[in-house]
Amino acid sequence: MKEKIINEIQNGMLGYINEEQMKKLKSVLDNCFYNVSFSEISSFNDNNISNTKKMLSMFLSAKKIEGCSDKTINYYYSTIEAMIKGINKEIINITTEDLRSYLAEYQSRRGISKITLDNVRRIFSSFFAWLEDEDYIIKSPVRRIHKVKSEKIIKEAFTDENVEKLRDSCEGVRDLALIDLLNSTGMRVGELVRLNRDQINFNERECIVFGKGSSEREVYFDAKTKVHLMNYLDSRKDNSSALFVGIKSPYNRLTIGGVQCILRRLGKKANINKVHPHRFRRTLATTAINKGMPIEQVQKLLGHMKIDTTMRYAIVNQNNVKISHKKFIS
Repeated sequence: MKEKIINEIQNGMLGYINEEQMKKLKSVLDNCFYNVSFSEISSFNDNNISNTKKMLSMFLSAKKIEGCSDKTINYYYSTIEAMIKGINKEIINITTEDLRSYLAEYQSRRGISKITLDNVRRIFSSFFAWLEDEDYIIKSPVRRIHKVKSEKIIKEAFTDENVEKLRDSCEGVRDLALIDLLNSTGMRVGELVRLNRDQINFNERECIVFGKGSSEREVYFDAKTKVHLMNYLDSRKDNSSALFVGIKSPYNRLTIGGVQCILRRLGKKANINKVHPHRFRRTLATTAINKGMPIEQVQKLLGHMKIDTTMRYAIVNQNNVKISHKKFIS
């Protein structure tokens, strides 16, 4: 309660005094209230709730402008709203201790992994950093909550045999074209389902996809993919502009869920576990790096903003490390 009152006084002085004066004010208030105790009479009222909703709405609008997808915006909203309800305080009065307690209870109650817990922490960090930048609060309470350490597990890529078994499991030309396009381009499943027929350049064996943050990049496919993709399009009887559609009328554009279902079915038929779209991206990164492609080019190919993300995708073959050591060091 004492910290809440001090925060409210500081927030009320925003714009009237500079940072040095604000620090002095904080010191004076701490001294004045050192031996004073307070009890909180009321919690959230209608006005608090209205201000909270307004701030959250403005934050989500800012993320939308930055290029976040609707799925990401919804995840931000549900995560932050749950935190606000759980702590039951006005946003500007939420402290580091409140958030630490909430995160500990959240992990215990849901049994989530450390990676998921850190994702939640990052969302809170983004939200409170925005509040700080917009002068709604003095300092983000998440600053003192450090990254949640977790084991770095490199997930398994497909082997050449895996990919051939998946191809053999395909019952039609559509699924074969879909497997080959994912395998040779490493594109995201969201990028794949947004593709249209007229976006495929068969002469150059390339296409432009729209990735995260509405950014676009070129991806490339091999001759095998070109042949199977052309066979699939030639077999189509519909007028849909979508590159991949359902096999039955009304031939709707395939959704992300639809692609995932197709791959799970093919994986089960081929007796291969964990067949999903993202694994093709990981396989492409691993193959490219082990064949000597510079990591910066792999990053460009996958559309990653940070090179660290690319490195997390790839499994570097130890034999290649030994060969490189002999080549460059020994």
